[in-house]
Amino acid sequence: MNKKALFVCVLLFASTALFAQEAETESALAGWKYIAAAISVGAACLGGAMAVGKIGSAAMGAMSENPELSGKALPYVGLAEGICLWGFLVALLILFL
Repeated sequence: MNKKALFVCVLLFASTALFAQEAETESALAGWKYIAAAISVGAACLGGAMAVGKIGSAAMGAMSENPELSGKALPYVGLAEGICLWGFLVALLILFL
């Protein structure tokens, strides 16, 4: 894990700890809800970013050799971006259900 990703993770956990302290008045377990939502979004976005980086570079390399592959390669990049949306939806379900 590089230093930027580690810094983002530490910042993410610190911000969720602040939300957890505010929520302690409601319930002892209410803070865990915020931490779980932050982890689901953070992990999904990090995974989606790595997938888009690898798939996007491979798709651009393939399209530079054969431009007819653009219709076949670009949907895979869109599928990799969808990973982030699933993490966001899981976080919404955690927070509101």
